[in-house]
Amino acid sequence: MKKIFLSALLSSAAIMVSCQGKGKPSEPSAQEEKPNTDYKPAFKGQTRIAPVKTATAYSVEIINKNIGKPWGIVNLPDGRFLITEKSGFINLVSADGKNVSGIKGFPKVDDKGQGGMLDVALDPDFKTNSMIYFTFSEPFGDGNLTSVGKGKLSPDMKSVSEVQVIFRATPSYDGDKHYGSRLAFDKDGYLFVSTGERSDKVTRVYAQKTDNYLGKILKITRDGKPAPGNPFIGKTGHKPEIYAFGIRNPQGLAMDEKGQLWDIEMGPRGGDEINLIQPGKNYGWGDVTYGIEYSGEKINNGTTQKAGTEQPVYYWDPVVSPSGVTFYTGSIPEWKNNLFIACLSGKHINRIVIKDNKVVGEERLLLDQNERFRDVLNGMDGNLYGITDSGKLYKVSKK
Repeated sequence: MKKIFLSALLSSAAIMVSCQGKGKPSEPSAQEEKPNTDYKPAFKGQTRIAPVKTATAYSVEIINKNIGKPWGIVNLPDGRFLITEKSGFINLVSADGKNVSGIKGFPKVDDKGQGGMLDVALDPDFKTNSMIYFTFSEPFGDGNLTSVGKGKLSPDMKSVSEVQVIFRATPSYDGDKHYGSRLAFDKDGYLFVSTGERSDKVTRVYAQKTDNYLGKILKITRDGKPAPGNPFIGKTGHKPEIYAFGIRNPQGLAMDEKGQLWDIEMGPRGGDEINLIQPGKNYGWGDVTYGIEYSGEKINNGTTQKAGTEQPVYYWDPVVSPSGVTFYTGSIPEWKNNLFIACLSGKHINRIVIKDNKVVGEERLLLDQNERFRDVLNGMDGNLYGITDSGKLYKVSKK
């Protein structure tokens, strides 16, 4: 039983790979896919919503096809990209995708399995302080854990200094899965951090307990302290950094135009979820799920609803394996404020139309690319960007 314990890369020229014209279908109906279970949703529209189709003509380009093993992507104020590399550093990529150089100076990572250098976010005051925040799977104790670090980018963008680990999601665990690890700043400059429950049944129970940091949404200051107003501050036996709990493997985290926090997380066989995160709430994992074990066994006797737990706004069965997410504010009007999700096993970018916090439409984009999309970015230039496990950087723009 496992123990629980408290480069510069080659670039490529842009390649036009497909064009989406008005009315051209991009999605086989998800409603026709065979589910893993016969579970019934808690309300109409919670799953298998009617598909929608983009009417606006857009183009799809691969602007770099050799960026290694990317995980997270952000824009710098000048339009360049920071793209994390799982093996332990961050790549600086030019706005056109042609030039790539490595940024050094980061802590050691454990990049086995799903680990490595993971997400990255800019300090809200980046223009004046050059600080970035990053998550990584850190070797710690007799295992590893999800850690949050910060550091200052050098003027030449070749290194990072003043590096500190500001938060560690204890307990550490000798495993290589479910780090969670997304970052999102709110309008007040506080940092949300998602953590996974580390996959195995022995750690799954930690997601339902608030005396640890596994399977949680955390809210911290830029120094790694509990954010003021957190729901468990001052409560005995509860970690004050916890904002919400009962989370499985949350690789997507984003703020919408209203300042609301959304979490997108992977389920087991079935049960991928979109959740609207509220302070102090329990999102159910491992007591409640619309999925089943990979073996086919039911989880908690097939419980899909339970008093004291929140229902997902939306779920998938079978899974799409959602990873990074973003809310779109770019140049295609019909996409405004839609949620875009990078899907791994689904091999597409998922467009979710939300109205009054309910899902009213779903579209599966770029299926023809047959790529495992890891993260998506609402670009500052009005375009949508995506990175893939195969090392490609995609640009989706209005024609």
